[in-house]
Amino acid sequence: MEMSIAKVTSQGQITIPADIRRRLGIQPGGKVMFIQEGDRVLMTNATMEAFRQMQDAFAPEAERLGLKDEQDVVDLVRQVRAERRREAENADHA
Repeated sequence: MEMSIAKVTSQGQITIPADIRRRLGIQPGGKVMFIQEGDRVLMTNATMEAFRQMQDAFAPEAERLGLKDEQDVVDLVRQVRAERRREAENADHA
């Protein structure tokens, strides 16, 4: 386990050490999330955490559709777009 220390200002602000920002992919203007677990607080990249939660929420549907990797998702999106194009073309000709 690696540790870094940051000083809290009188305004309650801290500077996240550069090595931690790099590891978490936190860019200027980015947001961090604090997660309290008992007497500990974890900090994570809020965008990445939201993405992980979204993946977890969609996991059952992805399994149902047989989506195992990124390419499967790309292929599904292409298939749906092609179907929508065909539907729009058929509607235009009707």
